[in-house]
Amino acid sequence: MNDLMRRILFLPEQGSAYATEVDHLHFFVITITMIGATGVALAAVLFYLRYRRRAAHQPTPHVEPKAIHEVLFIGVPLAFFLLWFAIGFPLFVRLQTPPKDAMDVYVQGKKWMWKFAYPGGPNGVDVLRVPAGRPVRLLITSRDVIHSFFVPDFRLKQDAVPGRYSQIWFTAKAPGSHQVLCAEYCGIGHSAMLAEIVAMPPAEFDAWLAEARRATQVAAQDSPDDRADPRTSLAEQGRRLAAEYGCFKCHTVDGTRHIGPTWLDLYRKNEKLQDGKTVIADEAYLTESMMDPAAKLVAGYQNVMPTFQGRVPGPEIAAIVEFIKSLRTDAVRPEPSKGPVYVPVPGYDPTISR
Repeated sequence: MNDLMRRILFLPEQGSAYATEVDHLHFFVITITMIGATGVALAAVLFYLRYRRRAAHQPTPHVEPKAIHEVLFIGVPLAFFLLWFAIGFPLFVRLQTPPKDAMDVYVQGKKWMWKFAYPGGPNGVDVLRVPAGRPVRLLITSRDVIHSFFVPDFRLKQDAVPGRYSQIWFTAKAPGSHQVLCAEYCGIGHSAMLAEIVAMPPAEFDAWLAEARRATQVAAQDSPDDRADPRTSLAEQGRRLAAEYGCFKCHTVDGTRHIGPTWLDLYRKNEKLQDGKTVIADEAYLTESMMDPAAKLVAGYQNVMPTFQGRVPGPEIAAIVEFIKSLRTDAVRPEPSKGPVYVPVPGYDPTISR
């Protein structure tokens, strides 16, 4: 029945478990809608035949509906809409809550290609290899305009917005190839902005990833500038980029209090803000803090950080974020970041944008 409905509606294959659940809801909505539409059409034909005017001066009868009719006409459609919401909302929440053991992959949209980067390397263009049967979390951004990462087989679609990271996750059911499209018009090359997700047997994927990372290490040794080699790990790129952009003048990596919050164990920490609210320091928050430092100020710290909006490309933002994520220890640090201890740096004024 599932495959029959899918073929009737011209839907692509169900490449993920999420796709199957979405299709079941889709089939339910379509079935109820078609039954309702058929009932309305048959009622219209019946009323036309039975109650049509048979004489030129025949008056139209006045009908006073009963309360039960009002309840049915309003209550039944409302009940179905609420039922659809009750089924669909948990699916949405599940899509926005990746498993803790999900493998991370950075995705960047750019006119007109998709670039993929594994935290430990390697990087790739227009081809994303993933293990079948394992959850994969995509951290999606854009370098130029708004794109939309759309995988029809997985029933996934997530906007790629410049300066922000959004997440989505999936688990490929079985080995195979799945097309990736851009679902947001982004210019003359929009229709050619295609990519491919290749789901591999887990053992085969592990062997491929290990070999690719060995090549990354060799390339890093051969190239003194890891920014010039896209195969270098993102965390290592992020460390050097943070030094180049002057991040270490305000942020420490050993837990020491300074002008800005320390990066040690910052990722996923609950930070208390100046307005009394709290925020989880995830990828989206870390990216926003670089692009718009004044948006969410951590309690106890001053707004002295310059904005890096338009100054740091998307791939470099991802690298710095990945470096911050790598600074995690086994220590439990539930408390938010404490206020700064100012250590003067000769000739440096943090309020001046450089």
